[in-house]
Amino acid sequence: MQISNEDYQKYKPLLFSLGYRMLGSVTDAEDLVQETFLRAYQIKKQNVENKKAYLCKMMTNRCLDLLKSARKKREQYIGPWNPEPLYIEESEENNPSEVLLRKEGLSIAYLRMMEHLSPHERAVLLLRKVFDFSYGEIARIVEKSEENCRKLFSRAKKKISTVENENLHYGNNKSVVNRFIKAFQMQNTNDLLELVSEDVTLYSDGGGKINAAIRPIVSRQNVLLFLSGIGKKVAKDYDYEVKKINGQPSIVFYLNGSIHSSVSFYISNNIIVEIYITMNPDKLANLS
Repeated sequence: MQISNEDYQKYKPLLFSLGYRMLGSVTDAEDLVQETFLRAYQIKKQNVENKKAYLCKMMTNRCLDLLKSARKKREQYIGPWNPEPLYIEESEENNPSEVLLRKEGLSIAYLRMMEHLSPHERAVLLLRKVFDFSYGEIARIVEKSEENCRKLFSRAKKKISTVENENLHYGNNKSVVNRFIKAFQMQNTNDLLELVSEDVTLYSDGGGKINAAIRPIVSRQNVLLFLSGIGKKVAKDYDYEVKKINGQPSIVFYLNGSIHSSVSFYISNNIIVEIYITMNPDKLANLS
């Protein structure tokens, strides 16, 4: 199989977006994309009719192998695990090759829910729902029967049904986030009660490297108390801005000019249902 530089430019965004959605890690996805192309360059097989499907099969297999080992690492991870935030610069958003990064299945809420799926459920769901492969193509990629792939897809859809109501309209969600910031700064309790779900859950990811809540914080009262406690400790050197992270408005906090943390949201019907605070420095390098 001959892979040209044109093939690399054409399929790199596809493989990265597949890997990132499967793994929730920018670094791991980038590494596996490079591994996939290096292997593809070495393959002497000539009769490859569909390079796209063949490369996706190679990438998927690498992701499946990594997920098996990653699950053991997640069991040892200190505190909640959040996907690595992904920032796409405005200039890149106008690049047609990056369109896959703006499709569904990119939000932090969606990626976090993917953790409830088995590796093969994850692969089949993404290949079908996000990347529009037929069941026949998916069967060849994951080496399972079409009937089995249909069952895997159905099970996966049911498991992630809770994020089906997520509002992905950027403008509306940015308005909700800005109102939340203002209400929090002004300590406007009434507005906060309107904006935050009664059973909201907050996931704080420090990875054992930064002090963070080691368990999810549940209920509006507990979450607001937790955020209020953080707010009282905030140094004067802190600054923030609302940036487009994973295609949705998020808050990026800076300390002495360096990125300290990111805060993303799961918003449904203009109500904040989940909050994801990521402080693990290993996961913030991409944002800078």
